[in-house]
Amino acid sequence: MDALIFTCGTGGGHNAAAYAAAEALECRGHHVTVLDPYAIRGEGLDHRVGNFYIRLVQRCPGAFGIVYGLGSAYRRLPFRSPVYWINGRMAKEMDQYLKAHPVDVILMSHLFPGEILTYMKDHGMQVPKMIFLATDYTCIPFTEELDCDAYVLPSAAQAAEFRKRGVPAARSHPLGIPVRRAFGQPEDKAAAREKLGLPLDKPCWLLAGGSMGAGQVKRAVEVLFQQLGRDTDVVLTVVCGSNEKLRRALTKRFGQWPALRCIGVTDRMADYLHACDVYMSKPGGLSSTEAAVTGIPLIHLPPIPGCETRNATYFSSTGMSLVVKNLKRDLPKALETLSNPKNAKKKQACQQKGVPQHAAEKICQLAEQLVGENAEVS
Repeated sequence: MDALIFTCGTGGGHNAAAYAAAEALECRGHHVTVLDPYAIRGEGLDHRVGNFYIRLVQRCPGAFGIVYGLGSAYRRLPFRSPVYWINGRMAKEMDQYLKAHPVDVILMSHLFPGEILTYMKDHGMQVPKMIFLATDYTCIPFTEELDCDAYVLPSAAQAAEFRKRGVPAARSHPLGIPVRRAFGQPEDKAAAREKLGLPLDKPCWLLAGGSMGAGQVKRAVEVLFQQLGRDTDVVLTVVCGSNEKLRRALTKRFGQWPALRCIGVTDRMADYLHACDVYMSKPGGLSSTEAAVTGIPLIHLPPIPGCETRNATYFSSTGMSLVVKNLKRDLPKALETLSNPKNAKKKQACQQKGVPQHAAEKICQLAEQLVGENAEVS
């Protein structure tokens, strides 16, 4: 089977889901291409689109919340969205690309390529089988505009919301958000710490703001510094992602704090999640799923308004995480709660129930079924 996976550089979560699906497909012997649809046009359009989003979230997360809110309001109108029409301008280039590079199935971890392909279908162009992969625990604005052969939902708990928004129930599959195999494979904590150079005999905490280093990471470090003091036994690893400005600011402010380790972009998040005792993160759909699949006690920092708010609500309401609304007031309490092994195990048990396991493999089975290579999705 030849599969094409479309993603966009508007945050690392979409790319992570795309490459997790690609990993699983390749392990099953299929040929896979992962592509940003805007790269087809060239002229650096893919980078411009991605960089615009990243700068918006890093510098003005409130503005992203406003944009998300406008989308939620617009979806009530009986008209196609501007997102559909704007992406429709890519239809000609996409049609030429698919004719030159025919595939059996297309998976999409982002809304935008789905809009391009739906526009093509609406205008009589031929497209392969299409699977949309939701990467947040909510039906984001304009998902209902897509005309896909299958929609992969993050869990069964969101089925009613997707159905209410107009996503056909018969084409909805609550298989979960795909993550790489490394997150779900059991690993001894001591072995993971040895690989990362972390001490075996000290508490190790992990703090991250997603691939963009967004959210209130710097403020969280300040609160932890005030709580722990300079001579703490805790080792705090902060993942700054692509936010080099954040990494420099933390190094300048806390460079003499022995507890702190700052890193940038890393491909070893699975190792860090296996190695650490607690994970503090903004509630991105992918980062939260990776944590739940790994089984690490999870604290959600204040979300970027929009879909992250819904992610945090789902995880906290099902007992999978603790949500911190006020860092100074709530973060120390949350850490104290999860330092109790009994409380931590309860969270891990809830994670096993609330997040579908082996999502990437099940998505592969779904793709095979759509193109006639497999009988059913188990």
